[in-house]
Amino acid sequence: MTIPDALTTEAGPGLRIRTSRAVFGAGLLGGIATTSGIALTATSGWLIVRASERPPILLLLTAIVAVRAFGMARPVFRYWERLRSHDAALGDLAARRTTAYRRLIPLTPARLGRRGRADLLTGVVDDLTDVVDAQVRVTVPIISALVATVVATIVLALISPVAGLIIAAMATLIVPVLALGWWLETGSQQTLLRARAEVARVTALVSGNAGELQAIGAGDRAQSWLAAAHAELCRAARRQSHGRAAATGLLLLLTAAGTIAMAVAVLPDVGSTISTPVAALLVLTPIALGDAVSTLPDVARALARSQASAVRLRTLLGQPSAVSATGTLSAQATAGIPPDLSVRALTAAWSGSTPQVGPLDLNVPGRTRLAITGPNGCGKSTLLAVLARALDPSSGRYQLDDQDALAIELGQARRTFAVLDDEPHLFASTLRANLGLARPGSQDADVLDALDRAGLTQWFAELKNGLDTIIGEGGRGVSGGERARLGLARALLSRRPVLLLDEPVAHLDHATADAVLGDLTRSATEQSVIMVSHRRDGLAGFDRVIDLSQQTVDPH
Repeated sequence: MTIPDALTTEAGPGLRIRTSRAVFGAGLLGGIATTSGIALTATSGWLIVRASERPPILLLLTAIVAVRAFGMARPVFRYWERLRSHDAALGDLAARRTTAYRRLIPLTPARLGRRGRADLLTGVVDDLTDVVDAQVRVTVPIISALVATVVATIVLALISPVAGLIIAAMATLIVPVLALGWWLETGSQQTLLRARAEVARVTALVSGNAGELQAIGAGDRAQSWLAAAHAELCRAARRQSHGRAAATGLLLLLTAAGTIAMAVAVLPDVGSTISTPVAALLVLTPIALGDAVSTLPDVARALARSQASAVRLRTLLGQPSAVSATGTLSAQATAGIPPDLSVRALTAAWSGSTPQVGPLDLNVPGRTRLAITGPNGCGKSTLLAVLARALDPSSGRYQLDDQDALAIELGQARRTFAVLDDEPHLFASTLRANLGLARPGSQDADVLDALDRAGLTQWFAELKNGLDTIIGEGGRGVSGGERARLGLARALLSRRPVLLLDEPVAHLDHATADAVLGDLTRSATEQSVIMVSHRRDGLAGFDRVIDLSQQTVDPH
């Protein structure tokens, strides 16, 4: 199934504006509210002029009741329309966001390239919200305006064919005005979206490294980064406002022209074929219609924004999967027992046809501690991604216990591995919750055992709140070594048979790195350990060391 198929059949995040039955119904309710507003203005004009003629009050009762009815109907139907449209949009947003997250799974990390967290958040939060907002800000207003215009044209045509033609012409001219606004908005949307993404990126960078920036005296510089990003966003927003300003001004001119045309067409016939109250009704209708469609420039902006956001989403989610999810077999390995891993003539690439690793032959028996070294760019992380089933090999074979790894159901194959990188993420939550992510439902005794095996017994003893200590952003600070050990504890708690470590001590000083690696090799006695690193010291606890740049084995 292609990405357009997948996303349009499953809530379609970002590829098109959907008009569901609920949204169409909300548009009709909005049309009734808009029509009531136009009718209220026109009927009020008729009533005021007719009342000035001081007829018997009974002749005004129908108009009085109509004014009251239209006055009450407009807010009631508008409120109903808001409920229906927002309920549909929010429900659709939840479904689309779930599908977007599901779509990201086979893309992570191979197809995300150098995108940061801010870029991903912009895609699955802001861009997706803009696309779904189009239901409320584009589809519903267009249906509402169309219903109101058709009703107004028909009613006025029954009173005066010329008046009906004027309203029809006025409605027709609204279309090119909105098209102009949309065209101007579209030209500035990409710039605005890039500026918005840059603000998100810089904000995430500064907030995530606030302590380090203050420590090196770069606080003022960080503020200047934020100020520059926000200034560019303001400039982009001002450029974008030109489209709305042009459309709004032209709509006002069109309303004035329609009103003048109606007065010129109607007033000469007052007293002969048209009464004065009816003339007031006809002349006020273009004004009421212009007021009703005055929000349509916002429709042009929302449409341009949703289309630009859809392009960004399509770029993000429309990539081919990095892994095939066609495997259906169950793993033959016994649960919890590390399988034998083997690759034969394996090559792999993140993108394109030039392999970043291989061809490579490698056997890793269960419970082996293997270190893979080599300079940057030799393919260490690429190999680890293949082993973790985050990237399909370009050629060759990859087997788990003599079973084709690609034939095993993807989720089951991935549950064989616990992956730890050089900067394990700590959520702003309790220590228990942070570690428990690795194995939901784990008992406190299991968590404490993992902390002990990771060499954090003394550190934990100093925590006043124990497992309820808040860590992560806004919580208790942790050093680089403590963060690495917490990541190791999380991996150990998962009880996955194979630990895959990607430069786990890259940012640590020499002594701390050696201590962490020592705790790792001592604690993971029942698991296979495969670590990639550019450093060759501190590897005495590993059974084998492979220099991937030379593809040689250095036995310990």
